[in-house]
Amino acid sequence: MLLFLRDVLLTERRKVRLRTVILVAIWIFLLLTGLLLLSLWAESFRSNPQIQSIVSLSWSGYLIASSIDQPQPEVSQIIASWIVPNVKISAGDSYSSAWIGIGGQFDKTLIQVGTEHNFINGNYIYSAWYEMLPNLAVQLNAIQVSPGDKITAAITLINSNTNVWNIQISDATTSQAFNQNFSYNSTRLSGEWMVERPTVNNQISALADFDTVTFTDCSLKLNNADGPIGNFSYSQIRMANNAGTQLTNISPVSGDGSSFSVSYLASS
Repeated sequence: MLLFLRDVLLTERRKVRLRTVILVAIWIFLLLTGLLLLSLWAESFRSNPQIQSIVSLSWSGYLIASSIDQPQPEVSQIIASWIVPNVKISAGDSYSSAWIGIGGQFDKTLIQVGTEHNFINGNYIYSAWYEMLPNLAVQLNAIQVSPGDKITAAITLINSNTNVWNIQISDATTSQAFNQNFSYNSTRLSGEWMVERPTVNNQISALADFDTVTFTDCSLKLNNADGPIGNFSYSQIRMANNAGTQLTNISPVSGDGSSFSVSYLASS
């Protein structure tokens, strides 16, 4: 009888130990799973840390500033490359441009350089240009832009005491380039990579069907920091009409933080 009771007690102890081992194993599994999910979430947040999404009637892309609420004059360079898109036929005149710029989001100063891709009066029109608000855009006749050409552009502050800026844009396909210094009083509050439907005759134009523009090699200098979009806190600018209809689709910033795409959805 005593032997029987001892065997029963030993069996129960084994069962308790087994249940304990199973519970510990389950707890370790849940802990490791939780840590993995937390790591994935943290990585996702790190690679896509948008401050907020901003709706615009004419811009579509990404913006970087020291702060959305209280931006400081700290942007001193912006760089990017893109392929000139092949716009499609439209019922009426339609316009699109791809550009990089400094300023313009929080103030009326904006220095920018980019390419234009329009369909006007039944004709396809492509060009390169620069602009320093409030002055009108200046077309660069020295650069003949065509669909499929690879464009590289940069805007750099040369001298902060005298407000001298350098604007560069080159067509790697044709080896044509523009490089010139300008005096311009920019607030330096923001840097942008954008697709735009410009204002024509004091009205926001219909957006040309440009299919997709992919910005690559995007980088920025903000105060003492220098790197791709993903190195900073950034905001997404979404183009929509007055009714709230989204006119473009914007991809997340790439894993290396240096590229993204803007795709056409609707003209107006």
